[in-house]
Amino acid sequence: MGAFRTLDDLDPDGKTVLVRVDFNVPLRDGQVTDATRIARSLPTIEALASRGARVVLISHLGRPQGARVPELSLKALVVPLAGRLPGRRVVFAGDCVGPEAEAALANLGAGEVALLENLRFHPGEEANDGDFAAALAALGDLYVDDAFAVAHRAHASVVGVARLLPSAAGRLMQAELDNLGAALETPKHPVMALIGGAKISTKLGLLGNLLDKADFLVIGGAMANTFLHALGAEVGASLCEPDMAASARALFERAQATGCEVVLPVDAVVAAKLEPGVAAETVPVAQVPPDMMILDIGPATAAAVSAKLAACRTLIWNGPLGCFEVPPFDAGTNAVAAKAAELTRAGRLFSVAGGGDTLAALAHAGVAGEISYLSTAGGAFLEWLQGKTLPGVAALEEAAAR
Repeated sequence: MGAFRTLDDLDPDGKTVLVRVDFNVPLRDGQVTDATRIARSLPTIEALASRGARVVLISHLGRPQGARVPELSLKALVVPLAGRLPGRRVVFAGDCVGPEAEAALANLGAGEVALLENLRFHPGEEANDGDFAAALAALGDLYVDDAFAVAHRAHASVVGVARLLPSAAGRLMQAELDNLGAALETPKHPVMALIGGAKISTKLGLLGNLLDKADFLVIGGAMANTFLHALGAEVGASLCEPDMAASARALFERAQATGCEVVLPVDAVVAAKLEPGVAAETVPVAQVPPDMMILDIGPATAAAVSAKLAACRTLIWNGPLGCFEVPPFDAGTNAVAAKAAELTRAGRLFSVAGGGDTLAALAHAGVAGEISYLSTAGGAFLEWLQGKTLPGVAALEEAAAR
């Protein structure tokens, strides 16, 4: 990862600062049901406003496909945003470019905040249209990107504006880049990558990249079934991708060449159905009944993973180890999560986790607050795990080099 400017490199006093935030929050009946993404933007907003900036927030919400969709208006976010910025005036503009935006900003004072309408109401946003990017850039003197969650999108508000204004990373963007870099680019070894989820086909690039970075690659969730099948085990009625068996075997061969130890389940919790209260049993992975599904790692596997984790200094976690939403198939994920939290608390482990299901699983296990860093970036986090260049990050690096 190259160098990028941060808020500490800017002089925002008396300037209008265009801030790309991720306010893609869940709504129900016009009300925000989870304001986490708003809360995570507050350090950047306050840092700029307290230094005399006029703060202009731009974001998308949902997928309006370049059309004005009233149900996806950012106006619904004004009250929850203002409630988290006591003492600061917050105004809303009914458009993100043009006369409405300009009128709102004309009356904006130092230390005040403007929230502009949904970027994706304009087709030029996702098309990275040069004219649309220029119209956005014309609203500000400086640009701050605080939306790592869309850093993998080459959109006008992500890369186009960064090329037109002096640009820097916000506090959240900086935290994401610093923590993810420390976990994968300059980690303390041994490194464990713990990857779960349903399908190997969606994570081939990710697994391949981690083989070159990690000392242990733990594979859980339904995707482990494909690896077990590839090695000759019968997985009964479990979710499996038989057509990916050759790819799974190729990953094993690569792991041997790179010195990365691939860790697969040795026992499993199986049941005939995935539903609460169903009869379940623990069996060795070589003895899965033909009419049963593997729905969680077994206790021996959880203990083995935890023991290996105790010898590691860095953990990268993406994907639960079982169907944690339905007890008792949460036991494996809960046990490993508890161990990761214990080691992190003791200062023996730097732990980074990302992905919606992963964060939900850690919250379910009651340890979300005890992991070193939780990335809420979703797709950007997954592409970073694959070693891909993220357009939004590249734009900030290019801006720093100018």
